Amino acid sequence: MTTADATAAATTPPQRGWRYHLRHQTRWSRGHLLAGVAVNLFFFAGTIAVLSSYGWSRVCPPDATRIECSPSDPLALGLQSADLRLVLQISIVLGAMVALAGVFTYRRMPTRSAREAVINAAVLATQPVFLAALLLWFQGTDVDRFARNFLNLSLIGRKAGVAWDDFMAELPTILGTSLVWGTVAAGLTAAYVYWRKLGRRPIVIAAIAGLAGGFIWGVVQIAKAPSFIKGMQNTLVLSGAGAALGFGLGLVLALFTMSKRAVVRTPARIYINFFRGTPLIWQISFAGIGLVPALRLGLDMYTIAILVLGLNLAAYSAEVYRAGIQSLERGQIEAARTVGLTYFQSMRYVVVPQAIRRVIPPLLNEFVILIKDTALVSVLGLTVAEKELLGIGRDIYQSTFDATAWLGSALGYLIITIPMIRIVTIVERRMRSGLTSVIG
Repeated sequence: MTTADATAAATTPPQRGWRYHLRHQTRWSRGHLLAGVAVNLFFFAGTIAVLSSYGWSRVCPPDATRIECSPSDPLALGLQSADLRLVLQISIVLGAMVALAGVFTYRRMPTRSAREAVINAAVLATQPVFLAALLLWFQGTDVDRFARNFLNLSLIGRKAGVAWDDFMAELPTILGTSLVWGTVAAGLTAAYVYWRKLGRRPIVIAAIAGLAGGFIWGVVQIAKAPSFIKGMQNTLVLSGAGAALGFGLGLVLALFTMSKRAVVRTPARIYINFFRGTPLIWQISFAGIGLVPALRLGLDMYTIAILVLGLNLAAYSAEVYRAGIQSLERGQIEAARTVGLTYFQSMRYVVVPQAIRRVIPPLLNEFVILIKDTALVSVLGLTVAEKELLGIGRDIYQSTFDATAWLGSALGYLIITIPMIRIVTIVERRMRSGLTSVIG
């Protein structure tokens, strides 16, 4: 081995994948980790099995009152059953045993990987302990009343918006839409990959995303109103259109606020302070109920909601852009000016591209917040076909007096925001890995 090879081998970081950790496990640590996983499987599988044996819902006669018959009665019986209590008690005992064994033995493990496995097993084992204890406490409350008000799962299924018969009838059209979306996404990505000389992986990812997006869009198109699926569609349209307006206008405002001329900087600061200093619900109400009718602008409430959401987001995103631009070294713009670029050319070609790379994660966080802020547009009195998730939940509750509708709305928001939060985490990791220090 040459000196260069020896130096490269010494500076190459060791492999720390799952195979490495698996090789450095002891018999006890491996068994302990399996025991922690087994306790979780026993708790979740046992709970689901017991509740399924009693049933999740039932059909009541049309003339029966909610006290005489409720669709959630089988689920309430399962939650109060002795079978579930036995599963919970066993889960607590087994989880406590695995957790305590991990606490007292992890220091005796010979390798770091083995210690980590034992610690992970102990943490995993505590989760069913807390969840089982919570369910045991819940059994001592008024389960019947809670189930009648919040656990009518059949209501969520009926108000989802797409019946199974309609789905099967429109399945060929849905699959065709999915295929078209996947083909277009793969084709556009292939052109970009060919231009940038990248690998084939982006094409596969784009094709899968296009197929999934086309399938979801096809399902949304056959959804009836009012329904949770229509509410999710309107929520995405409101937040997506508002984000497009807000992020674009926010970049312009950020450049204006950093101008050396007060006549340019002051109006931008006034705009930002106004929209950040007043509540969003006031802005929506004032625009929809006061300003637009008084000026006879002829805008419908849906358009007003998009405009106010975008204008509000622009104020917050402008501060994010400004912080990202000012976080760059002063020498960046000085070097750009040295080679003959004007101020705006320096910002366009040198500063802004680097700043956007840094501010993508916080901007995505602002987008997640905007998705939840769409619930405030319900004060505008949108039509049934235009209402977002919270408005749909309110309509369903007013027509059925079943609070399960609020849980349906919350579930819709989680379906939208959890993938976005995961995307934010991935982007933050990718952005962080691309930033190097001066030494690096």
